[in-house]
Formats: sequence, C-alpha cells, structure tokens
Amino acid sequence: MLVAILLSCQNDQTQQSHFDAELFQTMNQIDSDIDFSSFILPEDGDYSQFELEPQNPMTSRKVELGKLLFFETGLGSDAVNEIGKFTYSCASCHVPSNGFMPGRVQGIADGAIGFGTNGESRSKSHLYEEDELDTQGARPLSLLNVGYMRNTSWAGMFGAGGVNEGTEDQWEHTGTEVNELGLAGLESQNIEGLHLHRMNLNKEVADAYGYTGLFDAAFPEFPVEERYSITTTSFAISAYLRSLVPNRAPFQKWLRGDMLAMSNSEKAGANLFFGKAGCINCHKGPGLNNQNFFAIGVKDLYETGEAFATGPDDTRNLGRGGFTGRSEDMFKFKVPQIYNMKNSPFYFHGSSKRSLRDVVEYFNDAEIENENVDKNNISAFFRPLSLTEQEIVDLTQFLETGLYDPDLERYMPTQILSGNCFPNNDILSRFQTGCE
Repeated sequence: MLVAILLSCQNDQTQQSHFDAELFQTMNQIDSDIDFSSFILPEDGDYSQFELEPQNPMTSRKVELGKLLFFETGLGSDAVNEIGKFTYSCASCHVPSNGFMPGRVQGIADGAIGFGTNGESRSKSHLYEEDELDTQGARPLSLLNVGYMRNTSWAGMFGAGGVNEGTEDQWEHTGTEVNELGLAGLESQNIEGLHLHRMNLNKEVADAYGYTGLFDAAFPEFPVEERYSITTTSFAISAYLRSLVPNRAPFQKWLRGDMLAMSNSEKAGANLFFGKAGCINCHKGPGLNNQNFFAIGVKDLYETGEAFATGPDDTRNLGRGGFTGRSEDMFKFKVPQIYNMKNSPFYFHGSSKRSLRDVVEYFNDAEIENENVDKNNISAFFRPLSLTEQEIVDLTQFLETGLYDPDLERYMPTQILSGNCFPNNDILSRFQTGCE
C-alpha cells in the first residue's frame, strides 16, 4: 500500500533508488495491518487527525489566541518575588528553535534570568532561593505532536481517560485532582500548569492587554462571567499545542512522494529505524510517539549536577510509578515524540545524554546506567542492537536531519498584545535577545 501511495505521488523531478526500495520493503514487512500513510502528519490547519477533547473543539480562532497566550509574559503575575513578575511565559521552557524544549538541562520559569541564543543561558536569579524557583524534576517534553496523546507528562498523569482509567484513587494525593473535570491531558495539564507556573488571566488582564475581543471570538459559547479565565486560557493554549506538527521534515516530504527529500544516509537510517534497530516498536504513528511507558534505565535529572530543586527523593524520578504507586510501573516513562531533536543539547527525562549519537549508542549497547532501576522493570525492547559503525552514523543522521522541520518559527507570533518581550521579559533576556 505504501509503495502505491508513494509512487502515485511522484513527479518528474523525483526518482526511486535502491535505498527507497529497501525502505518500502522494510516498512511493509512490519505489520500487514498497518496503513503506513498514517505516518503522514497533517498539513498546517488540518486538525482532523488529532486526539481531540470534545469539550474543546479546535478552531483557528482558538489556535491563534493560544499562540499569543503561550508566549505572553504578561500572564506571569503571580511570581514569588516582585522582580519576577511578567518576566516569563510558557515558551520560557518550551523554546521553538529548540524543538519546543529548554535550551538547558532543566526549564526554569519564575526565578530565572537570561536566555542566550537558544535558551541555554537561562539560570537562577540571585534574588531567588532555590526552593522559590518554578522548575521541574524532569526535563520538559517536546510539545510537538502532542495532539496524538490523550494523557500527558512523562508519567502520563494528566487526563481523565485513556491510560488513567482506574487511577482515580491516586488523583487527590498526586496533585492531579484536575482530572476530575473529565478533560483530556492537554486541557487538564494546562489548567494545573497555569496555576503551578504562577500565571493568571481574568477579565481585568484580558482588558488591560487587549485580549478581550479574542476571547469573545474564540469562546462565544462560554457565559461572559466564565469567558476570561484559566480554563479558557488552557483551552486556547491546548488548541495551539495540538497544531504544532513538524510536517516539513524531509521524512514527511518523502512519505508524500518526494524521493529526493532525504539523503541516502537518511534513508538507510530510516530503514534501520523501521527494521533492525527496532525503534518503531515504541515510536509509532504519525507523531512517532506512544501512550505506553517503558523503563530503559537512564539517570535522573539531579545526577547532572546542573539542576535545581530536585534530588534522589524526587517522586518524578519514578516515572509512571510515581503516579500510580504500582511496583510494575516504577521508573517507566512515556515514549516521547522524536521530531526536531537535532537542536536539543540534552536527551531523556534526566538530560543524561548530550547528543543523538549518544542516544543511539546507549540503545545499541543496552547497558542501564541508573543503579536504582529494578532490572525486572526494564523493557524487553531494550537489548543490544549490534549496529555497525556505519549503521550508527546512518540512524543518527535520520534522527538528526530526516526528522527535522527547519521552520518551527512559523508557529511563533511576531508580537504579543502586552507589548512585552518574549519568551522572557527579564532585563538580561531582553538584552540577549535584542528586544527592548
């Protein structure tokens, strides 16, 4: 089926090579029941494929509002210290040029200063104590392709349905009471996240910054007294996040029939991804992500020596098990999406690897590095791959450039309505980004 789809899409400027033929064959041998056209990401503005929340239908007006709010530093009104107010946004920890991930081992919103060129220079303000920082005990996940996930976070703890059916007894003491609203993971996590990250939006804020009319257009079904709120802000941001698809990556172009979109090395790497290396066992579907959880024995964030406000007793080190409390879930983390990892200087939940080559070598060797992880919980997929040096090079190349969309800045606004600088608005970030 894939061969027919791809060959029918070819134009006179494309040609099939033996690398293409091998990749076609490998993909078709995985599972005869899979329709490989499902690996094609939707075009910008096409929301039909996503895991949608019925209470929050996607519209272009919501997406555009969410884009502004995601970068809006004016929402940061509840900072611990006066000097931190209005200096951070959601994009402080999810930088588009970094694949919507931080540029350092750990994201910091309130309590940090600086940006650098890609978020790498953001660090603790000397005016904040470490326990005052708004930071995380695990590296923030990329926000690309989240539209395919019903449940969110490394532990999958947000979202009432999906894998969280039957976990209701855990919600009260794990900080996920928001799941009682019955919403999908994005909406739930963003409601909780806006509170957790010390952000706020109400009618006064909407009026002051000029967002009132945009909320009116995006949420006409909400009563006026409920229209300008954390809930609608979450709904708008969630709609925006679902729209983030890296559909201009070479692999996506190849899937649509452009046989010249990928280099031979990228095609050889893709062949390994779907074949010998077995990456497809976990990274599935158009988002190359998964709602399953696996332990692969990597180190935790505190072990980098560069993270704040976390340590060996942080329950987030336990992954899914830290949420469910079940021994069989300990140290298991959700399968992340892997597009646009090229610019990320850190990998895995604990930022323990510093390049995609390191990641490939870790899976190839299959030797766990975290002595705290029960070997009985290690995934059966985590086993030596016996890749040659050239195969390591090719697989790394596919991950670095074959899955790289070079134009994620199309998902950024040119300005936000408050007139503040973004993604950060502290004095050092403004200087470093040239925003004054």
